[in-house]
Amino acid sequence: MICLHKASRIVVFALSGFLIVGMGSCKVASAAGENAETQTAKPVTDCYESREDYATVSRTENAVPEYGFPSIKCSKTTGAVLWYGDPYEGTIPMGAMPEIKDQTHGNFANAVVKPREPHLTYFNLGPNGCKTCHDGKTVPNPKDGKPRLLSMHQDIVENSLELQHGRGAVWCLDCHSPTNRNKLMNRRGDKISFNQPQRICGECHGEKYIDWRAGIHGKIIGSWASDGGKRRWWVCTECHNPHTVQKNRFNPVKPEPPPPLPRGMKNASHERSETE
Repeated sequence: MICLHKASRIVVFALSGFLIVGMGSCKVASAAGENAETQTAKPVTDCYESREDYATVSRTENAVPEYGFPSIKCSKTTGAVLWYGDPYEGTIPMGAMPEIKDQTHGNFANAVVKPREPHLTYFNLGPNGCKTCHDGKTVPNPKDGKPRLLSMHQDIVENSLELQHGRGAVWCLDCHSPTNRNKLMNRRGDKISFNQPQRICGECHGEKYIDWRAGIHGKIIGSWASDGGKRRWWVCTECHNPHTVQKNRFNPVKPEPPPPLPRGMKNASHERSETE
């Protein structure tokens, strides 16, 4: 596009291979070009929600027929989800949470989460999940929970004796049930679903757990619980890998580029405070 800023205010720009000359302004011509580029650009169809390569979701066109919206929009910069047509699609009830005298009062009747189990590699071995091997016979149940070198699962932890969680104070069977590998286990021996890892994490990370329940830590979509609206919560392991916490506590996401300045504005100095 070429703009001639002279008294004649003639604008010359290229459009679809044709040279057009007419009266107008650069603003109109540029906007037309941007719209054309946006319409022809192919959308990213697969992206992740929290951790890259861990919970991939695919874009479905016209998922909301009433408005013609897709199910999600993926970022071309980061490959992460930018927004949802329906953030509750594929969710399940989070379940009851213990009463700890916070603002939720243990009321999670309208709380939903994305199930974690479908994203766990060993849950996809068959209908029995981890029990396919850990049936008590093929792989006998351990006599105790003391750390030992494992001959399997190096894709999760390369050396089981060097598990980084808790700087060596926590081992696999401190969180995984020794008799039912399809479940987690808290300190009292209660079986916990992989869809509710916060009930395990909160036993040690109490401060973060309280912040999570208050909506300060983590991510929540939806209306406030006091309004009776549904809310989608992101649980701990959707953002944090419990097996590599010391090496990489949290994978930072590359930020999106800043929004463009309004036409004719050269900088954003109007946003700066007088004290800067």
